[in-house]
Amino acid sequence: MTDNINPNVKEGWNGPGRKDGTITPLTPEDDALHIEVGKKNQFEWWYFDAHLEGGYTLVAFFYAANPNPGLNAGKIGVELVLLRPDGRKTQRFIKYKKSDFYASREKADVKIGENYLEVDYSQDSLPVYKIHLDEDELAFDLTYRCEVVGWKPGSGFSHFADLGYFAWVIPFAKARVSGTVRDRETIMEVSGVGYHDHNWLNFSFSSIIEYWMWGRIYSRNFTLSYAFIQCNEKVDRHAVKVLMAAKGKDIILSTGEYDFIQENFEYSSAAGHSFPKTITITTPEILSVQLDVHRVLEAEDMLSNFPALLRFIAKYILKMKPGYFRLNSDFKLDVNHDGIKFEETGNTLHEIVTFKQLGQTS
Repeated sequence: MTDNINPNVKEGWNGPGRKDGTITPLTPEDDALHIEVGKKNQFEWWYFDAHLEGGYTLVAFFYAANPNPGLNAGKIGVELVLLRPDGRKTQRFIKYKKSDFYASREKADVKIGENYLEVDYSQDSLPVYKIHLDEDELAFDLTYRCEVVGWKPGSGFSHFADLGYFAWVIPFAKARVSGTVRDRETIMEVSGVGYHDHNWLNFSFSSIIEYWMWGRIYSRNFTLSYAFIQCNEKVDRHAVKVLMAAKGKDIILSTGEYDFIQENFEYSSAAGHSFPKTITITTPEILSVQLDVHRVLEAEDMLSNFPALLRFIAKYILKMKPGYFRLNSDFKLDVNHDGIKFEETGNTLHEIVTFKQLGQTS
């Protein structure tokens, strides 16, 4: 597959080419506050998730400025999502005033109301993060003990011509998670595996996106994190691709040079979109992974979350029809590292946001 490349889109790779010959270490400041809070068209958020033993999945956002379209766009707040083993989901966004917000510019130290995230670098090994959120019927008190070093693709920045920049860092792609979750009156001791990334930008990223696919893979020896972002005609359908692979705690691959093949599309009436049931990611002579969808955990028409008037404007005037998928897939991973070939299998979650029908010829 040949990717569209717009020469006016400047990705942050160290090179040679669209990859990192030398990986830039993450610093504590990378996970600190970057934007001027309250300034127009500046957005920033800290994202955490955890896949827990017993089948629960949770997601937590700390927003300095929410990037998502709708009534909460640009708002300070927190968001809590709990997906239960039976498929029931609770999702809450709670707005806060600027006076209720604090974030350090030196490290990950954020407080929004009584909610907070913090990091401890005093351990001899890798950092330890703690998050606390307590809103309405949900509460998360979790400790994340990092198992992979922090990473960013090159400088972490991509500049989209004269539109603006998008920055993305992953303070940890894999961590051991422990703590408690409150689901209404039920408090559960939990453990599992988790992930954290951090984004900031100075324009509406959704205005240039056709679709975005991303996920992680945890196998016996390896951790992978990937994103494939297909931009629209505003930037000549430029394709942004990032892939990180770690063996144990150490990064062994940081690249945007890989093939991303989507096959076997299936339509979902719930989302109003199709999704690929098979995804294959290949970097020649280094690794290949195939994802085969086992179960659709979530399929959602994202306009259903909009108030009626905004939904009408988005659908009929702005011609927006965003869809979202959270997918559970079986994977087969082949890696060639230091002359040794590894073949590993497992199960993983990955996600899609799309503004166009997938599986159609452009």
